[in-house]
Amino acid sequence: MLTIVAFIVALGLLIAVHEWGHYRVAVACGVRVLRFSVGFGRPILRWKPRRQRPGQDTEFVIGAVPLGGFVRMLDEREAPVDAAERHLAFNTQPLRSRAAIVAAGPIANLLLAVLLYTFVSWWGVIEPIPVIATPVAGSVADRAGLAGGDQVLAAGFDDDTLQPLQSFEELRWLLTRGALDQRDLRLQLAAPASGGAARELVLPLSGIEAREADAGLFRRIGVTGPWTQPVIGELVKGAAAERDGLRPGDVVLAIGAQRIVDGQQLREAIRGQVRGDQPMPATWRVLRDGRELALPVTPEVASERNGRFGRIGAYVGSPPEMVTVRRGPLDGLWSGAVRTWEVSILTLKMMGRMMIGEASLKNLSGPLTIADYAGKSASLGLTQYLTFLALISVSLGVLNLLPLPVLDGGHLMYYLWEAVTGKGVPDAWMDRLQRGGVAILLVMMSIALFNDVTRLFG
Repeated sequence: MLTIVAFIVALGLLIAVHEWGHYRVAVACGVRVLRFSVGFGRPILRWKPRRQRPGQDTEFVIGAVPLGGFVRMLDEREAPVDAAERHLAFNTQPLRSRAAIVAAGPIANLLLAVLLYTFVSWWGVIEPIPVIATPVAGSVADRAGLAGGDQVLAAGFDDDTLQPLQSFEELRWLLTRGALDQRDLRLQLAAPASGGAARELVLPLSGIEAREADAGLFRRIGVTGPWTQPVIGELVKGAAAERDGLRPGDVVLAIGAQRIVDGQQLREAIRGQVRGDQPMPATWRVLRDGRELALPVTPEVASERNGRFGRIGAYVGSPPEMVTVRRGPLDGLWSGAVRTWEVSILTLKMMGRMMIGEASLKNLSGPLTIADYAGKSASLGLTQYLTFLALISVSLGVLNLLPLPVLDGGHLMYYLWEAVTGKGVPDAWMDRLQRGGVAILLVMMSIALFNDVTRLFG
């Protein structure tokens, strides 16, 4: 139920803001708006405000199908217009006014994203501190010299100025951008607790072929999560951990000859305690109540797409150390604008790479994935849900600005043609372009829906 409610609220809000952008600029330009609708199909709620601006008689509607919306304006191309009201029609407005009305919808979504990111920055987010878990063996981070327990103080691309990092999520965002943009990331690391010196190193992310922004990408980078203590948590009754004498609170020091320094390394070691389809017993050294113990542990064998792996039936690793990331009024506003800009540019680059085959079409997501993420983010709290809304709002704004017929960006391209040539696109060409645009959108929606089904049920 939470997923359904979160999904409907998200769609309703984002669509309403988009159409409100069109509506407000249309009214400001003196165009009569006949209907403002959030949703399609049979109206389930409709009303007209008693007080409306001069020249307006707008009906507001909530439709039964919450998968879109529209603002219907007085327009001679759709129905006859009385000569006395011709100045209120959309098609009679100057080019700059028509372009402003069309662009206002996507811009409203981008401004909403800025406000949401800003509010989250002001409110504060509890996130893990930027301390690295042991990198995946053989990964980019491992070869570059990162080690479990390294704390990242600052980071930046290529020759950019290093920016201080407050949380692991900020580092994850930089890693994502670097891999997808194929830019190397410089890291400034704190002096380790063992007494070594602070240092800088470069993660050569430009050498990664990043076709999808998924968990596999972070495994290739090698940074899969924040540092956690290698401690055993809650046990599954009757599973390998309980059977072999492990207890909640045990701190794992070593498995065989391998020293264990954090929860991520411990999880990888457990997964690797198999050979073929047989478990590999090993002696674990654990610290319990101040005493060091040696326990023979034999994991159970489980299967996944990529083969077999070991598991012990216990929660592995302590919760990471957390920090509240909160910014002041101006810093928060600037952070919201910068994040909206960065997400917009990254979205455009990914769309371009998908068009030329450099990125996988699996990056396209449809309503099922959005609904799933809406429910998951809402279950995590208000700030996570607002961050999700900001991300989807950016995606909606950028998508609608694409120069594709039937989208707002396509209409802006028509107006660009009119500005250059002094005349509008011929009706015959307009019809062909609109049909082509609908066909492209249907293909994109089909791919996105296929990805949704594969991702959720495959």
